[in-house]
Amino acid sequence: GRQNLRQIMIGTGFSYYLIPLLLIVSSHKMVSGFHHTTLFRRSINVVGRSFRPLSLPLPRSALLSTTTSGASSQQQPVVFPLAGKDPDSSPPRVRFAPSPTGSLHVGGARTALYNWLIAQKARSSQPEAAFIVRVEDTDVARSTKESEESVLQDLEWLGLKWDEGPTSGGKCGPYRQSERSELYKAVAQSLLDSGKAYPCFSTNEELEAVKEAQIAAGESPRYDGKWRDADPDLVAEKIAAGDPYTVRFKVPKNSRVVIDDVVRGTIAWDAEATVGDFILLRSSGVPVYNFCVAVDDATMGITTVVRAEEHLTNTLRQGLILDALGAPRPRYAHCSLILGEDQQKLSKRHGATSCNQFKEDGFLPDAMVNYLSLLGWNDGTDREIFTREELVNSFDMSRVNPSGAVFDIQKLKWINSNHLKMIPIEDVAPLVKDQLFKCKVLKVDGAEDSADRITLAATCLAKQMMATTQDAATNAAAVLAYPLPQSFSDLSNVEPDEQRLIKSGSFYNVAKAIVAAYDAGALPRPNPGNPMEPFEEINGSLITEDNDTGGGEYAYQAAG
Repeated sequence: GRQNLRQIMIGTGFSYYLIPLLLIVSSHKMVSGFHHTTLFRRSINVVGRSFRPLSLPLPRSALLSTTTSGASSQQQPVVFPLAGKDPDSSPPRVRFAPSPTGSLHVGGARTALYNWLIAQKARSSQPEAAFIVRVEDTDVARSTKESEESVLQDLEWLGLKWDEGPTSGGKCGPYRQSERSELYKAVAQSLLDSGKAYPCFSTNEELEAVKEAQIAAGESPRYDGKWRDADPDLVAEKIAAGDPYTVRFKVPKNSRVVIDDVVRGTIAWDAEATVGDFILLRSSGVPVYNFCVAVDDATMGITTVVRAEEHLTNTLRQGLILDALGAPRPRYAHCSLILGEDQQKLSKRHGATSCNQFKEDGFLPDAMVNYLSLLGWNDGTDREIFTREELVNSFDMSRVNPSGAVFDIQKLKWINSNHLKMIPIEDVAPLVKDQLFKCKVLKVDGAEDSADRITLAATCLAKQMMATTQDAATNAAAVLAYPLPQSFSDLSNVEPDEQRLIKSGSFYNVAKAIVAAYDAGALPRPNPGNPMEPFEEINGSLITEDNDTGGGEYAYQAAG
């Protein structure tokens, strides 16, 4: 009966295949050109060579792919574009892989920039070079669509246009890890099939007890390998019973992982002693971070991984997975952390750290790119001001310093002021106008012509001294907010002592002289036809230097 058949299936460890085959046998139907008895025998042979756990939710075509001849029923093979190739001699394919759990901060922006510069520089001789954006959103609890959109918008503001990504597509998509789950399951299944991974039924309580015992013995905590070489029949029985399990990677005995880091030189790990057998898939079926990253790098043909040094320890696990898959490892470059002035990792307590905040504060994207490039890199000279094109031509990862870089807001402002001076005033004015609206100097429903004139005047006055476009707006707001009473008698809100100082001091005498000169027509007056004339040179162009004066008949230059 069915109960006896179930006991036979559990006892032989073949339940993963026999359950669906039972349905085939009972229906006496043909499958992909094979009679059910032929399919049954071939499946038994396959299972005898390589046990497969039953709860990996692979497509039915994957289960039957070794026994059927129809191409339509076979799963597409997992392809590693760099298999058999040397990543160093291939056109650069680099990636920026943000987790959408917040804004794009300075550290991530620098990582994206370095990757973008590599691709841009190579493109002149290797058109296939690509900068890829891959969203690592497997942290379902913290990842949000709003955060992803914010990060992508910040990259666009910085001018770091990607060649392949979640919004543009590409040959290696999809580019969100949440949309690649079937790929991860298929790769995990291949590792199980080849004996390079195995099911682990250890409970959290058991793992915690082992960990505490190892710590008490002065050992580094790691998995004890209880299920590494477990009896296949026992494994099959527990799976059939529905016991939860993780999938662990079987770290090869006496294995070492060695990398030649572009920034840090040769780094080596004793893999077996350092990590033990680590998890690839959680009991929920969700893949862990390092497994996803290794699979993505392999299937996207990534040649160079540029990232922060805090990811250095992840390289060990990722390297082991890539080796097990037969995929070449990319070249690694782990950049130093960006520090605050207290030499601690840069964080919100040091002030603004998100790209969007710098944008709101009136910094230029080209200035941000210029400054970010210098946080750990130089071109071998004392030069500090670069255009974007000059950075592309000069950048080389070999000149990235492994020491920590300190974020200096004053230096960023100095670089930004230099870039502002390089831009025509007509291009700076719209940016100042945005700031004037934020400062509420301009009203949304105000006259457009008047707003443009105020914007140009504020920009002309501040262009040579402002560090950010926000400075021009705050300067204009301060000037316009300064109290200018019609007469001395209007100073009723000023203390009597201060009134006496104003009246007896030079200010009062100078003010009377100016008023008298104005009444006598000795001072230039606004041109009714062109109120902006004091801010224009004789040729009509806007004043951009501190020592320039207007050239029209109503300007101070003509009046003198």
